[in-house]
Amino acid sequence: MFSIIELIRAIIVTAAIGYIFSGSIQYNLIDSKKDKLENIKFSILVAAPAVILHELAHKLVAISYGLNAEFFASYIGLGIGVLLKLISSPILIIVPGYVSISGASITQGSIIAFAGPLTNLLLWLIATLLLASKKRFSRKQLIILGYTKKINIILFFFNMIPFGPFDGSKVFSGLFSLLS
Repeated sequence: MFSIIELIRAIIVTAAIGYIFSGSIQYNLIDSKKDKLENIKFSILVAAPAVILHELAHKLVAISYGLNAEFFASYIGLGIGVLLKLISSPILIIVPGYVSISGASITQGSIIAFAGPLTNLLLWLIATLLLASKKRFSRKQLIILGYTKKINIILFFFNMIPFGPFDGSKVFSGLFSLLS
């Protein structure tokens, strides 16, 4: 399902995401400067699943149609994210990776494109339901769920923009082709 090179790309994307978000996602609020590696690891735990599972959903749905699908890291997109982090930009824009799919029909492409944002919506819903439950969570678990909720709803709406390379463009073009 995943080749060795795809696995290496996913590891690179995961590490870069951890670094890029390490200033934004923190659970050690007392001395976050002292423990940068812990903040990077925590950022990986919180942010990477949103991105990796999003891309994995595209790949799995494409494979279910019998199509070739390969995960790629977007080194330029990651580089922009790292640069924005290095200059302490208040806005982080990253395009960490994508799945290249060949031979999909417009309808298949639309469904494959929606699989990623749907995954983010499901992760948001799970975090929302867990936070609303009466279950008692540790402080760290509450922070993880809070960030999971926030990151995934942002990714859902961002990816559903019906423009250019965003998933929303493919989703809406597939819907419009069905209506015409």
